[in-house]
Parts: sequence; C-alpha cells; structure tokens
Amino acid sequence: MDTKSINLTEAEWHVMECLWEKAPQSGREICDAMAEKMGWNRSTTLTLLRRLEAKGAVASGSQGSLKTFAPALNREDAALRETADFLQRVYNGSVSLMVSALTKKQSLSREELEELYALLREMEGKPDGDG
Repeated sequence: MDTKSINLTEAEWHVMECLWEKAPQSGREICDAMAEKMGWNRSTTLTLLRRLEAKGAVASGSQGSLKTFAPALNREDAALRETADFLQRVYNGSVSLMVSALTKKQSLSREELEELYALLREMEGKPDGDG
C-alpha cells in the first residue's frame, strides 16, 4: 500500500504522534500515553490503533507475548499529504493565496521572512514540477 495516500483524522494524528515519538510500543503503553495526554479510555485508543493498522499507517508485531505497534507511515509523508489536502481544499491549491491570508492576521518576523526568501530562491532554481 502507498502510505503517501493515507489520510489521518485528528484523533489518529494523536496516536501517530505517540508512535513517532517512540516505537515500537505495546498497546498498554499507547493506551496509557493517550489516557494521560488526551483523557481517552482504553477502548478508544485500541479502536484507533485497529483503524490505523487497517489503513496501513501502523504495523503490528510482537516482543515476546506482547503485541507491539510501530508507525508504517513516515511523519513527513503524512504532513505533506495533510498540507497538500488543506491547500487544495481551503485555498484552491494556491500557495500565494494561503501566505497572503496568513500574513494579513499575523505579521512575520524578520527571521521568518528570511526563511521565506531563501525558500523562494531555492524553488526558483528548480525546474517546474520538482517543488
């Protein structure tokens, strides 16, 4: 399965963040972490783990008699997919429209402006379709 096409719900993101921080983890470890961070009960977390496993975002294995879980989806791929979906859905795919909307409500620091300029200069040198 192409993990780059997996969409995650907000709740699934929380479970994935837990696994991206440390993996593999047992179901109990993940349930404990989600109870502490989110206030979720065991059933909620296990349901999300099953859903993520069915999507191909999480892989299960075993350490002795314990079932363990690890991310099968790279965090960067998930973030890029989410960003592309958001950009298309909200700004009709226009990066400039998004940046314009963001900077109308919040000014950018000098450092952020320099980062944007550097990114634009880098992208300017790339052929179309590569970035």
